[in-house]
Amino acid sequence: MVVKSVTSFARNGVADWIVQRVSGVVLLAYFIIVAGYLLSAGSDLDYAQWSAFFSSTFMRVFSTAAVLSVVAHAWIGLWAVSTDYLTERMMGSKGLALRLAFQALSGVVLFTYLVWGIQILWS
Repeated sequence: MVVKSVTSFARNGVADWIVQRVSGVVLLAYFIIVAGYLLSAGSDLDYAQWSAFFSSTFMRVFSTAAVLSVVAHAWIGLWAVSTDYLTERMMGSKGLALRLAFQALSGVVLFTYLVWGIQILWS
């Protein structure tokens, strides 16, 4: 007999692995595009050129994908570190509370960065 959980907040390691890899590829592509633009623009790059580059719809969408990738990548990394090192075995009786506080604070900070990044890109 196979038992299936209908509602669960359990983490799926494969899904996390895929999100880490996809977000890493998005961030690498973003870095290559921005670095390529900087190298091709040369030393005479001014604010107007830089602003025009990031004002294009392509770069706004790509930058939004990069911000989402940073948040997803950071969340999975911080979650993994906190579950590996902030345990009751390593931290004593307050390990679970410390881990939950760390994860809550990480979530709030990452959500703030996400909202702030989208506001900057689309305002």
